[in-house]
Amino acid sequence: MSTKTTSTPTTNTTTHRVPNFSAGPATIPTAVLERAQSELLDWQGRGMSVMEVSHRSKEYVAITEKAEAKLRSLMDIPDNYKVLFLQGGASLQFSAIPLNLLNGGRGDYLTTGAWSGKAVKEAKRYEALGLGAVNEVATGKDSNFTDVPAQSGWSLSEDAAYFHYCANETIHGLQMFEPPQVDAPIIADMSSCILSQPIDVSKFGMIYAGAQKNIGPAGLIIVIIREDLLGQASEWCPLLMNYEHQAEKGSMSNTPATYAWYLAGLVFDWLEEQGGVAAIGKINQQKADLLYKTIDDSSFYNNPVAPEYRSIMNVPFTLANSNLDKVFLEESEAAGLMNLKGHRDVGGMRASIYNAVPLEWVQQLVDFMIAFEKKHA
Repeated sequence: MSTKTTSTPTTNTTTHRVPNFSAGPATIPTAVLERAQSELLDWQGRGMSVMEVSHRSKEYVAITEKAEAKLRSLMDIPDNYKVLFLQGGASLQFSAIPLNLLNGGRGDYLTTGAWSGKAVKEAKRYEALGLGAVNEVATGKDSNFTDVPAQSGWSLSEDAAYFHYCANETIHGLQMFEPPQVDAPIIADMSSCILSQPIDVSKFGMIYAGAQKNIGPAGLIIVIIREDLLGQASEWCPLLMNYEHQAEKGSMSNTPATYAWYLAGLVFDWLEEQGGVAAIGKINQQKADLLYKTIDDSSFYNNPVAPEYRSIMNVPFTLANSNLDKVFLEESEAAGLMNLKGHRDVGGMRASIYNAVPLEWVQQLVDFMIAFEKKHA
């Protein structure tokens, strides 16, 4: 005779959160995680998780429609743009863009760091297949991607099908706050700066962004594309990467990343509660100003990026004595400041201060940096 045992769920009434400066996957607002936790086993009183609900059900479709409406409101997206919630991360768009938009023409690419460099490298694979030409208009390699080459020196194409750039280079901490003045439709990778400040979406032909910085968990990619750019895909373009097809199917040509989409909607709710993008943008600027001032007021720390292009999302910095890098990371982690190690390609330190990183965490980091300098200078 078997005995059936049951366990009583326990509720964790103490939320332990540490300052997390990860570049991605990155910090998600605590309020969003708490709401998701409360709904995890019993979503809308249905006795099941939202992860277990059919993506075709009217209940889940309501989630997707609300998420899109909230994003359109937050970013003031014009009606003649489609908003797609896709899979594969931003890197998959490095292939999807030429497959959808090159169409026998020329694609112009500006290289300002690692991610825009990967985009042009991937696009050239399709040039080799005869789908069109890829033109790197300029590169910031000579400055180690600490500055943007002057536009007067760019080799822009006549009648380019599109112009691609990365608005914020996560690794190098370089941000272009306004789109370049070019005639071609502008395609912007905004993976690490979307929703961080107000932008004029109408200046862009397409914006794309991986979710794992300012939107939610990894696994989701958002594409905002002007309708006149649809319907140009090469016959080589896989159906699931075809923007027109995905727009027609409501981003549900196949089963989407349902939980990531749901969480993105909760983040949009949270952002609206903070006062929207303009309000969060002011806080982001405060955080960045505080951190950069601490660096600039010190001979112990340094940020190499040209001041006019310093990212407000990713702040890399080095120590005057690189032998102290390991000590800095060990002591900062012991102080509860997590994920400050710089990318392996550039070294040093990096603090990613996305929307969900509160000003208090940045103040704690600054206090630690000042104390560490006094101790080790």
